[in-house]
Amino acid sequence: MSDWLPDTPRTLAFPTSAYVTLAGADWLASAGSDPDAVQAAWAAQPAAPSVLPCGTAFDVINAPALFGRRMVDHLWSTGPGSGPVAAHRGRILLFATPGAAQRLPALLVWEEWAAAVPPLLCHGSGDAVTVPPLHPRHGAAEVAAEDPSGPAASRWLVAPDVRNPWLPGPDVLLWACVRAARSMAGPERDTPAQHRVSALTPG
Repeated sequence: MSDWLPDTPRTLAFPTSAYVTLAGADWLASAGSDPDAVQAAWAAQPAAPSVLPCGTAFDVINAPALFGRRMVDHLWSTGPGSGPVAAHRGRILLFATPGAAQRLPALLVWEEWAAAVPPLLCHGSGDAVTVPPLHPRHGAAEVAAEDPSGPAASRWLVAPDVRNPWLPGPDVLLWACVRAARSMAGPERDTPAQHRVSALTPG
């Protein structure tokens, strides 16, 4: 499996958080029913996205790009940090504890700022998500900027780097949703924006 792991780059243009370590790959592969087959597929095509099931090793909260970025910013600036985070075709994928996909929408229904949260797709047991390549191709960032819907637009923002990464639970994600919603509402807004809470259903 070490074939795809390059020498660690040390430049600002290519941060180490952009690619998955061997330990992180082991964790991702554990989500599948046959981790060895997943690892073999990665060894054959390390620069290709892959599809992994949710509900065992992780759930995924799938947010619109701007709102998802705000959530991640708050998690790292004033919160506990995040688990792995990916960008995929104009949306942000936040990896969370198993069960979070079912619990977060239920918590949001009772939250004052829930109406200001845009539609979230919550992927849990029975769902699968596309994850970025383990290692980005050279020039992937430039290609993604030119074609936001293309394959290069799938990339890690916080790549898995350990065998058992810390993952946020539904309570932490709720906290991040509320703070992102409040920050996007602006100082002139005293009440939440009117979005349909019914859109916050598991995907």
